[in-house]
Amino acid sequence: MISPSTPTTTIPPTPTAPPASRTPRLLSLDFMRGLIMVLLALESAGLYEQLTNGTVNTPFYRFFLQFQHHPWHGLRAWDLIQPAFMFMAGTAMAFSLHRQQLEGRSWNYSFRKALRRSGWLFFWGVLDYAVRPGGLSFELWDVLTQLSFTCLLAFLISRWSVTAQIAVCAGLLLLTEALYRFTHVPGFNQPFTDQHNFGNYVDLLLMNKINKGGWVAINCIPTAVHTIGGVLAGKLLLGTSARKTRTLIGWALLVLTLGYTLDLAGITPIIKRIATSSFVLVSLGYSLLVLALCYWWIDLRNHRRRLQFFTIVGMNSIFIYLFFEIVGDRWFTGYITAISNGITQPLHPPALLQGIIASLCVFGLEWGLCWFLYRKKIFFRV
Repeated sequence: MISPSTPTTTIPPTPTAPPASRTPRLLSLDFMRGLIMVLLALESAGLYEQLTNGTVNTPFYRFFLQFQHHPWHGLRAWDLIQPAFMFMAGTAMAFSLHRQQLEGRSWNYSFRKALRRSGWLFFWGVLDYAVRPGGLSFELWDVLTQLSFTCLLAFLISRWSVTAQIAVCAGLLLLTEALYRFTHVPGFNQPFTDQHNFGNYVDLLLMNKINKGGWVAINCIPTAVHTIGGVLAGKLLLGTSARKTRTLIGWALLVLTLGYTLDLAGITPIIKRIATSSFVLVSLGYSLLVLALCYWWIDLRNHRRRLQFFTIVGMNSIFIYLFFEIVGDRWFTGYITAISNGITQPLHPPALLQGIIASLCVFGLEWGLCWFLYRKKIFFRV
C-alpha cells in the first residue's frame, strides 16, 4: 500500500464485497413458535386438566378433550403440538443456516454448531426424565431427546436437493413401516398394538422398560420427517417465489390426503404414540397449513398487532419448556397452586374456578419470567 506521503499517483482502493444482507425476520415463525409454547405452558400449569375434569357430562367436555392426547387410534388437536414444535425447529434451522452462509461460515463450522446443539438437546431431554421419586432414571421419550436426532439428520441433508430430501422422508416412513410390520419379535409382533409392537421391544433393549402410555423412543425415526419438512418450508419462504403460500397449502393438502387415505383404507392407522406414517403425514400437513396461514396473515398482510404476548415466549422456547417441565412440574406449579388456593379459599369458590385461577397464576408467572428475560435481552440457546 502506498503511504500518504508519496507524491506519485494513488492507487484506487480495492473494491470490497457489499455487506451480506441480513436474513429477513419471519414474524409468523416467531408467533407460531410462541403460540405452541404458550399452549404447552398452559397444559403444564394444569389448565386443560381442570377444564376437562370440570366439564364432564356437559356439552363442553368433548371440546376440552381436544386438549388431551388420544389414547391410541385416532387424532385430537393436542396430538399436533409436538409435530408442530419439531416442524418449527426445522423452519428455524433453515433461517439459521441461511444466515450462517451469508456470514461466510464454512460447512464445518455449521456442523460443529449443529452437533453441539444436538448434544445439548439430548442432555436436557434425558435430564427432564432423569429425577424420579424412586431415584435416577434413564428415559428417551422426551421431545428434546427426539429433537436431538431429528435436527442433526435434517442438518446433514439440508444442502441436498428438494427431491433428495423428500426421498429421505419417504425412506424414513417406509423404514418405520418395515420395522413394525416385518421384524416378528416374539411378544412384540403386533405392529399397531399397545405394549406389543416393535417400538416397545426397542425400548426394552435401550432402557429395560416400556412406557405405560405407549410412547416409544424410535419415534425419532419417522418424526424426523417433521423437522426435514420444516427445513424445506423454511427454504421455500427464504426463496423468491411469488406463490409461497399456495405452495405450502398444496403440499399440506397432498400429505393430508396421503395420511388420511392410509388410515381410512385400513393400511396404517393414525397413532400418535408410535408416530405411524399416517400420523406423521397428517400432522405434517396441519403444520404446513398453520404456517401458510400465519405467513399469509402476518408477513404478507402485515397484521402484526398484539403478537408480542406470544413472541416473548417463543424467543426463549427451550428455556421456558425446561422450566415448566423440570422446575414447574417438580415444585413451582404445586407451590403457586397452594398459595393461590389459600388466598381464594375464604371466598369459597367452586372447585373448577379455584383450579382455573391457580393454573392461570402459574402460567402468568411463567409468562412474566419470559417477559423479564425479553426486557433484559437474555435469550437462552442450545
